[in-house]
Amino acid sequence: MVRVEEEQTPMDAAQRRLRAVSAHLQPPESAGVGLAANPTAGEYADVQGYSAVLPEKLQTGKWNVYRNAKTPLRLINRFPGSPDIATLHDNFVYAVETFRDCRYLGTRVCADGTVGDYKWMTYGEASTNRTAIGSGLIYHGIPEGARIGLYFINRPEWIIVDHACAAYSYVSVPLYDTLGPDAVQFIVNHATVEAIFCVPQTLSTLLSFITQMPCVHLIVVIGGDNTTVPSTPTTTGVKIMTYSSLLSQGKMSSKPFRRPKPEDIATICYTSGTTGTPKGAVLSHRNLIANVSGSSLLIKFYPSDVYISYLPLAHIYERVNQIALLHYGVAIGFYQGDNLKLMDDLAALRPTVFASVPRLYNRIYAAITNAVKESGGLKEKLFHAAYNAKRKAIINGRNPSPMWDKLVFNKIKTRLGGRVRLMSSGASPLSADVMEFLRICFGGIVIEGYGMTETSCVITTMDIDDRLIGHVGPPNPSCEIKLVDVPEMNYTSEDQPCPRGEICVRGPTIFCGYYKDEIQTREVIDEDGWLHTGDIGLWLPGGRLKIIDRKKNIFKLAQGEYIAPEKIENVYAKCKFIAQCFIYGDSFNSSLVAVVAVEPEVLKAWAASEGIQFEDLRQLCADPRARSAVLADMDSIGKEAQLRGFEFAKNVTLVAEPFTLENGLLTPTFKVKRPQAKAYFAKEIADMYAQLREAEPTKPKL
Repeated sequence: MVRVEEEQTPMDAAQRRLRAVSAHLQPPESAGVGLAANPTAGEYADVQGYSAVLPEKLQTGKWNVYRNAKTPLRLINRFPGSPDIATLHDNFVYAVETFRDCRYLGTRVCADGTVGDYKWMTYGEASTNRTAIGSGLIYHGIPEGARIGLYFINRPEWIIVDHACAAYSYVSVPLYDTLGPDAVQFIVNHATVEAIFCVPQTLSTLLSFITQMPCVHLIVVIGGDNTTVPSTPTTTGVKIMTYSSLLSQGKMSSKPFRRPKPEDIATICYTSGTTGTPKGAVLSHRNLIANVSGSSLLIKFYPSDVYISYLPLAHIYERVNQIALLHYGVAIGFYQGDNLKLMDDLAALRPTVFASVPRLYNRIYAAITNAVKESGGLKEKLFHAAYNAKRKAIINGRNPSPMWDKLVFNKIKTRLGGRVRLMSSGASPLSADVMEFLRICFGGIVIEGYGMTETSCVITTMDIDDRLIGHVGPPNPSCEIKLVDVPEMNYTSEDQPCPRGEICVRGPTIFCGYYKDEIQTREVIDEDGWLHTGDIGLWLPGGRLKIIDRKKNIFKLAQGEYIAPEKIENVYAKCKFIAQCFIYGDSFNSSLVAVVAVEPEVLKAWAASEGIQFEDLRQLCADPRARSAVLADMDSIGKEAQLRGFEFAKNVTLVAEPFTLENGLLTPTFKVKRPQAKAYFAKEIADMYAQLREAEPTKPKL
């Protein structure tokens, strides 16, 4: 018997509306239900502000495990108000039953490729399509538990296919659109992907090595036309069809759900490191539900909220955002697929919730501050007066005068559509200055979180009422954290005034392991179940975690000082001339050098102000005066951040070409590939060190 969710009585509809309205109201305090095992030794907790501290083991008497103060004696693994939701499928069914007639998935891109106003699919319509896609996969013989590849960027069909995988016990495997052919082929074969959903652009890539992927039996093309979909040689055994055809077949042969169990694999997320082949992080339904359930105690969404989806769905940050927003009936609008047109999409959608990464927030910060400087005169003075008045009010816990928003900040808010009430940042550290700037200019709530794929995303997140900046907040209520000594870097949990060490995480959010890789799994999860993140943190007063270093990617200079280049690059990211930065050093040299991909317009404006003539950007980058100006600004930024003497770059090379995925210098998560960058800029690095040696004063002979 097929379960038909669409048949609802008038009473059901009334109850749905009542639940949707009640979602706007403040929920009652909950003691927290759905408890994970409590492996720590303590029955009591020492609450310190936003965190609570417990002993890990009674025999040692060491109180070193931190949990969220809201749930000090338990780890959350289910939604407190909906303890029956144990899987992604349960979560979607709950949302459909509660918000059936509400807007869910929106897109501006029409079937013919033109761009217009946002058109919306309701939760109920998404449910119908989800059932049809899952039934269509069964119709074509894709067995339960099969891996399903998603090889395209954000659009409504991505979400529909993912829901179909959850409802019919398939395992979704995102394929990065920017990974490149070799990595895609590796992932498909490594995960034995049997069906792939793609778009016409990525189909051509797949067909170029289809014979090297014998596990693939079905390719579904989204946005394709039946007349333009190519056929594959019969020897490959691969069927190619359009998404619309699969949807029609599924609607004509609807199949009952194959409901997953909480411990079943929901997805395999391949993370791209700076070296080696991608690793497949295996995440269960229990992992993902635990993570968003814990976060639900800290951040609230409402059916009136609107969210823009442009961060890659192949990354865990956006994936978990989608699971959380779904639970609250949020309307999710997709960008049109071009980052250069994102501002146009924001103006059309006018979201209330905006998630991003420091790379974009830094650009917003630079664009606004440069515009203020260029305005000069009265406008510049008015901005600084408004900024300082609002900053002082926020620091003192008062509500700023609305006059400043009317005079200055409402114009700035329109850059993100004008309605954003909540902004979040993740993926890499956001500087305290930029965080403060966003809070003042955009108002509302601005928070930063910390997480990774292996923890199902969120490890910590700032409390929405916390005015202190420069940290990533207390633990997610669904996990616990301890700091482990790193003696080679002089970090210990006994450090005063703040304990320091490698951040280790434990709880129901910890992934099941790397797919088909027991060795690397054991390298990151110890015998007590702690995941070792490789990040170095310290506990600030009030139980707030601050990320200060990285255990990996450290190197030693000739004089024996350890360097964490990513920390220094994050400092220099605030330099107005810098779009991207690569810091290099080794044990043969006593100082650091930097390769900087410049912000073209900023450098050109500086050159014009200095009366410097140049034919093109490359010529300007090679000008010694430009290098000196950039290095001077880097020195100024470094002093503000209190870098130690040996952490300053002593020489710099400016390049016009940005670091990109195409030139092999960035990972798909926009981190610098250090070994590749070292090889790519080998000549520039050698030249910089030669210049430094020539500049050294000649030592007198003994």
